[in-house]
Order: sequence, then C-alpha cells, then structure tokens
Amino acid sequence: MYEVERRDLVEKLRKKGITDGKVLEAIMNVERHLFVPEGVRQHAYDDVALPIGWGQTISQPYTVAVMTQALEIEDEEKVLEIGTGSGYQAALLAEMGCRVFSIERNREIYDRTQKLFDELHVRAALRCSDGTLGWAEFAPYDRIIVTAGSPKIPAALKKQLKVGGKLVIPVGDKYSQSLKVLTKLSEEEFAVKDIPHFAFVPLIGKDGWKE
Repeated sequence: MYEVERRDLVEKLRKKGITDGKVLEAIMNVERHLFVPEGVRQHAYDDVALPIGWGQTISQPYTVAVMTQALEIEDEEKVLEIGTGSGYQAALLAEMGCRVFSIERNREIYDRTQKLFDELHVRAALRCSDGTLGWAEFAPYDRIIVTAGSPKIPAALKKQLKVGGKLVIPVGDKYSQSLKVLTKLSEEEFAVKDIPHFAFVPLIGKDGWKE
C-alpha cells in the first residue's frame, strides 16, 4: 500500500540532496502512513509536517532525512532519541539496524506509540519521562537525536554521548532553529557543524523550555 507514493517521496528527497542510501532505503521500507492520524493519511507521503494531536507533529520527511543522514549511522549503533512523538523516526532507526532508546514526555502519545510499536513489531525501547535528562541507565550512546527545538544543548545529553559519537539537535528560539551536529572529541571537547533554517515544536523539560 502507498508503495508508489513512497518511491516518489524517496526520489524527491534524493533530488533535495539526501545521498545516504541507508536513509533512503529505510524511508522506502517504513510505512509513514501508519504513523499519522487517519484524517491526514492521504498526505502521509507529501513532504510536509503533519499534526498528530496534543499540539505535536510528525516532522517533514526532508527534515527527518537530513537529521538521520547527519547522524552517519553505522550498523547496530546504540541511539537515544529525545521526542518519540509518532514513532516514525524511531522506526526508521530500527529499520537501519540501530538499537533504539526513545523518550516521550506526553503520556498519551507515549501510550499510543508503544501500542503501535507492539502491533508493528518495531524493536525500540520507549520511556515516558523528561527527555532533556536523557536515559543514563543505558549510556553511553553512539548517537543521540533530538526531535524538538531547544534553547540550548542539555548537559545530560552531552555527558551521555560516547567519545566519537554524534549528537543532532535543533537549537534556537521557539520559532526557528538551526541543527547543531556535534561530534564528541573528548569528555569536554566537541566539534560543531550548523545546518540552518529549521522549525520544530519546543523541547519541554528541566534543561529545555519551561512548560
């Protein structure tokens, strides 16, 4: 179902500069329409963000692809995702062979996505808590991805990233952010690359925006 639409979306992303074959293959294989509400399902393969309820969205496919490509995923890496939301990003990472740990702060969204993952047999560990504090129990992580805009980079996430690992996070004000791609060079030192012009819902939490 929707196979032609998925193929068209992959071609569109390729033309927009997504070159990582593993990312494009995962987008082809993971059925995005299963992660959006039925009322907007006809737009599942349009390159747009869509509402999923509770003031949250499933990100535009291009944004998802840019962030996933920036992670430079290698096989069986341990990835922490902050902001499970619809579950689509976590499902893509699982499809790419990652060991996925994902945190969602909204209980209703968490319950709905956990149920969906059970039905689809998506292998990802979910937790309902404050994502700005990370998930120390399973640290360090090879990769960390944050799918909400933050005023700063939470200290716990930098600490829970392993040396040599990458952290991708949108940082800015509540209306626009640039993607920060951090590579951890040592416990205190990071190389930072900027990808500008993105807009995400706010990252709420102790080390993000206040509710």
